[in-house]
Amino acid sequence: MADENFGIVIHGGAGVLSNLSHEQQQKIEKKISQTLLSAYEIIKNGGTSLDAVEFAVSELEDSPLFNAGRGSVYNFDEVQEMDASVMFGKDRSAGAVASVKNIKNPISLARKVLEETEHVLLVGDGAESFAKDIGEQIVDPSYFHSDKNLKRLRKAKDKITQTTLVHDKIGTVGAVALDKEGNIAAATSTGGMTNKMPGRVGDTPIIGSGTWAQNDVCGVSSTGHGEFFIKFQVAKEVCTRMEYLNQSLKKSANDVINELMKVGGSGGLIAIDKDANIATPFNTDGMIRGSITNKSNLLVEIY
Repeated sequence: MADENFGIVIHGGAGVLSNLSHEQQQKIEKKISQTLLSAYEIIKNGGTSLDAVEFAVSELEDSPLFNAGRGSVYNFDEVQEMDASVMFGKDRSAGAVASVKNIKNPISLARKVLEETEHVLLVGDGAESFAKDIGEQIVDPSYFHSDKNLKRLRKAKDKITQTTLVHDKIGTVGAVALDKEGNIAAATSTGGMTNKMPGRVGDTPIIGSGTWAQNDVCGVSSTGHGEFFIKFQVAKEVCTRMEYLNQSLKKSANDVINELMKVGGSGGLIAIDKDANIATPFNTDGMIRGSITNKSNLLVEIY
């Protein structure tokens, strides 16, 4: 039976990864592998895809290796603003938060928005006071402090004007999964772009752009230059082409990322379909990614 297939794919962002040291590469690969194996266990033991993607993304948020949660980059005002979203394909329930500054795990708050409110997207102060009300973990902004990320911002500001964005080496994190019940889930979390304007929100918390999950079709998490992913509704577009054009996951995902390249949109995505087929196309130097399913072995790649 097809619905016995299950698996998970995660990403740690697409971008200019050409100058990662060997040591950095090893650290990243180790973190991705560990996270994948633990998340896969959740599904293998009958857990939901929603639990698996939330777990995977929160693990990457807790690591300073990625641009999400603890490793978030700084905006022009030297503040970290984080965005995250999650979607469950069974009933298209979705939750997202944007521009939060003191939430340890934005992805967990996004899930609470899904489960405990009538809304899909909460931003800024409103999202943070909701977090306080429900006892979600709040941390002092110093928790996110990074000399390295701050130096990058200040170097960028010396060289360029406020309107220039820095294409970060490490990016957004995300996960997509298919569980034994055939339910697909997707989750994405980011610290945005270095030197972004305060209040800028990219594709990560936008359902249909950064995150999409649709049972019997596919689940997608995007990473890249968010403005393009919003304008082209990238995450949903992959599933839409499968649904209406009867394309395979691979063709649909590859075509969408190739078309983005033609308009100058850099990035990539991870996707899983109802049969646990996987696609991980990107048009940048690299994309940190890994996958494991009941029919494919653990695979972790950067380039």
